[in-house]
Amino acid sequence: MVKHALVSLGLVALVGAPLAAGSRGSVVGDYVEARTAEVFVGGCQLGNEGEAAGRQAVMAWRVSEGSYGGVPLAGLTVVAAISADTNLGYHELGGRRPSSVKAAVMVDERATPAQRTALLGLARSLSHGLVSDVVEVKPVPIVFTRDASHVRVSAGLAELDVSTHFDHDPYCGAMQWYSPLAAMSRSALGVTLKVGYMGSALGTRWEQQDRKSAFFGTFAY
Repeated sequence: MVKHALVSLGLVALVGAPLAAGSRGSVVGDYVEARTAEVFVGGCQLGNEGEAAGRQAVMAWRVSEGSYGGVPLAGLTVVAAISADTNLGYHELGGRRPSSVKAAVMVDERATPAQRTALLGLARSLSHGLVSDVVEVKPVPIVFTRDASHVRVSAGLAELDVSTHFDHDPYCGAMQWYSPLAAMSRSALGVTLKVGYMGSALGTRWEQQDRKSAFFGTFAY
């Protein structure tokens, strides 16, 4: 228990330390996210959700090939559960940006210490600053699968199940209001069949089902 706690504390400290200059490498892979607010919805429902909704999200990156900071990451995954003091995307509609965003990060338990640090750096670089105030880091078994109909992620206390079949029916004026939380090279809307985070590090837990609140696709850095 003590050894695991020391490893976690060490990783939290490392995420705040920038990698050496010129650390940007060539790395590509799959990405998926789901937040606690609809991203494709009618204006009335959007207004009802407002700043109070969409404060939490689960984000996951699976590296298919490449390296970050000179560290090879092919086949490894990093997942971040984040929680903010206001809607993560409402600033796109003229609202205020979150002033506080905390992140609990799950790194692939198969990764070496150097790879874990690189995975944290990658998540931080691609998350537009959302993975910065890291309050916990845990090496856990992570399963990230993607096929023609689903993207699924299981990472300890965080999970995602996203359907890639999305109905763009503009019923009741529904449209896309938000952009993906992370930098992506290709993105598509998905239906969140289930998203949840059951940990204690963020001071909040959530679980939602059947929401038009997801993005999936690929990233390149």
